[in-house]
Amino acid sequence: MNDRVSSPMPSAWPVPTQPMVRRTAMKAWMEGMVYLLPSLLLFGVFLFYPLARTLYLSMFSTNYQGAPIRFVGWAHFAALFQDESFWHSVKTTFFFAALTVPTTVVIAFCLALLVHEKRKGIGIFRTLFASTMGMSVAVASIIWMFMYNPAIGIMNRLLSALGFPAVSWLLDPDTALYAVAVATVWMNIGFTFLLLLAGLQNIDPSLYESARIAGLSYWRQLWTVSVPLLSPTLFFVTTVSLIQALQTFGQIDFLTKGGPVDATNVFVYAIYREAFVNYQFGFASAQAIVLFVIIAAITFLQFRFAERKVHYQ
Repeated sequence: MNDRVSSPMPSAWPVPTQPMVRRTAMKAWMEGMVYLLPSLLLFGVFLFYPLARTLYLSMFSTNYQGAPIRFVGWAHFAALFQDESFWHSVKTTFFFAALTVPTTVVIAFCLALLVHEKRKGIGIFRTLFASTMGMSVAVASIIWMFMYNPAIGIMNRLLSALGFPAVSWLLDPDTALYAVAVATVWMNIGFTFLLLLAGLQNIDPSLYESARIAGLSYWRQLWTVSVPLLSPTLFFVTTVSLIQALQTFGQIDFLTKGGPVDATNVFVYAIYREAFVNYQFGFASAQAIVLFVIIAAITFLQFRFAERKVHYQ
């Protein structure tokens, strides 16, 4: 009987000590920061610093060049909340958002449903519906300015053909905000439509097949399959559209300049006019901080409550 020489047992792995764990965590943190550094630099230069500078200026009176000359603390904010024009701009902004956001999402959703159907030549309509994405706010605003022109605009020509009197779309306080809202919906439909169409195309076709086998009608399939599975995209486009509506400026500047009689004086245009027309940079900075807080609060509430209705696959 031959004696076997037993091989030595492998040594056990070293038990990590607390300093080793800290060094590993610190190394991982530093590596992550290196990857994040380009983004942090961009955010710091174009977001964090302007926000901090705006908060700083909101507590000072400034000269015509925007340089702070006297510390006033929270006086601008106190004056702001007692200013009737401020509350008017807030009311106008939220009413404008209520006009544009649901309308844009609903129309874009209907267009996405139409284009989602596998029919011959549907690619042409897909391109047409998304074409507004390639047009700047300035160009689109000029187009709508000509369409709303009381003398030569196509809108009044259509009204005349139908036997209705001409309307001063952008010059009447009763119609100006609605006219800008229609133009805004048209500008934003392309982006919203494209996202909703992509969301529909990512839904598994076998789910619709199962629904058809179960005898569900088209509308039943829409509400039990399409809408629930599209809810993440709907939540995203609604949130982005609401933020964009609260920050509306370009079309207001081109079409109405906040008028007539402040009928379209939305929040961001009021800030612009206070800063670059009245040269009250401190007061305008206070308005900008309030707008930031409002948007942050609304976004938080959306994620806190509306996201509960979102069904992630």
